[in-house]
Amino acid sequence: MSNTHDHGHHHHHNHDAQSSLSFDEKMVKLLEHWIKHNDDHAETYKDWSKKAKDNNLEQAGAMIQEAAEMTLQINEKFKEALKNLAA
Repeated sequence: MSNTHDHGHHHHHNHDAQSSLSFDEKMVKLLEHWIKHNDDHAETYKDWSKKAKDNNLEQAGAMIQEAAEMTLQINEKFKEALKNLAA
């Protein structure tokens, strides 16, 4: 089993490269990116939670489901931050 962390769906990049954006604009873009990123991960966690439960790994599946829910709770904080930027 490999210990590498590869999302496969995107590459991490330097968020400071877009120097023409104001700090607030950068924050909006970052928060929007993080929300999408976390939504994608939460869906994957939910899928694997179900697979674990379907394979008699009820406790592992429940923990993975909890991680999905926690990820979505993080997004609520990011959404609050976005609202504060718009205020």
